[in-house]
Amino acid sequence: HKCVWRVRSTAAKRVALQFPEGLLMYSLILSDIFTKFAGVTHCYVLGDVTYGACCIDDFSALALGADLLIHYGHSCLVPIDSTTIPCLYVFVDIKIDVDHLVDTVRLNEGFLGKNLIIAGTIQFASGIRAVKPELEKLGFRVLIPQSKPLSAGEVLGCTAPKVVKSVDDNGESVLVFVSDGRFHLEAFMIANPGIKAFRYDPYVGKLILEEYDHVGMKGSRKNAILKAGEARNWGVVLGTLGRQGNPKILERLEKKMRDKGFEYTVVLMSELSPTRISLFEDSVDAWIQIACPRLSIDWGEAFVKPVLTPFEAEIALGLIPGWWEKTQVQKQSCEDFTGCNKSDCCSNSSCGDAKGTQDFGGDYPMDYYAQDGGDWNSSYVKKSSRPARKISVTSVANSVVSQ
Repeated sequence: HKCVWRVRSTAAKRVALQFPEGLLMYSLILSDIFTKFAGVTHCYVLGDVTYGACCIDDFSALALGADLLIHYGHSCLVPIDSTTIPCLYVFVDIKIDVDHLVDTVRLNEGFLGKNLIIAGTIQFASGIRAVKPELEKLGFRVLIPQSKPLSAGEVLGCTAPKVVKSVDDNGESVLVFVSDGRFHLEAFMIANPGIKAFRYDPYVGKLILEEYDHVGMKGSRKNAILKAGEARNWGVVLGTLGRQGNPKILERLEKKMRDKGFEYTVVLMSELSPTRISLFEDSVDAWIQIACPRLSIDWGEAFVKPVLTPFEAEIALGLIPGWWEKTQVQKQSCEDFTGCNKSDCCSNSSCGDAKGTQDFGGDYPMDYYAQDGGDWNSSYVKKSSRPARKISVTSVANSVVSQ
């Protein structure tokens, strides 16, 4: 009804439809509905792969002469006032068995404890909100974190909220992540290496302890950055799959590289692969990809030449210090107790402390679309002039402190 009303109220005659792969089976049915009941004369189904909300393809819809693009399955990551044609986002809400999730958490209280963080993928957002009051009735302290402009509890593969432990909280917080896969969960784990993570799969009703090799990932990315720092010729890939590539990031990097006298070439590419990148052979010493940060994090070692994210590129170009350099300073401060900020260091388990807290190799940000993310990120939302918002877990029941 929402889509038919929007089509008829705007008198749109040429409508483009975009779906993630799991919903493409409904594309022709919806096309028939719009043609029969909404007065649409041309209904286009965009068949290119759609990995997430970053892949909204308003440029292709515009090229087809569409009056309206309807994007199914993802949240409004690219604002409608930033797209080239009118766009309508249709969220997909998958109902979960809230009672089963509550019972599962209750029965595993010995492993989980009383301090819980609940998050997940966008299709389970309503279930995540519904489970919070039910768990609080049982005495659990529940936090649903938010990284704006995402919804509360929503996590993307490249963007996750950073949860900072309060200095007066003696209990450890544990994550229960509602998802049928690991990809989005890994983003939360990278952003919060000191938080133990469990994944609840709503389709099979199981709670699974998940782990991530933080030291291995950060060591691999550090090596790629150091190798790229020796490059003479750079290649900068601007992703053309939907809105993955943000021209604003490209403009900023180009200015920084020109100021430092680096030679570079800009390449437009819909999807990156080791085979395609290798075709450039030795004409490029290192690459920066403005597309999906997880391409570098997850598959960076498959490329012969370093392929950096915009965040990593700023380190390689000498614009910001590496996370390992910050960690060394924090460790020294923790050991001699000079300048130690426990909320950012010891108690957050990012650097390790004198008591033997696990060393995760420093903080690696997952803020690619976060409103309060770094200058390297791709947020279309105007950044606030206020200090970055921190989400703190306190020991007071049912309370969350935002600073």
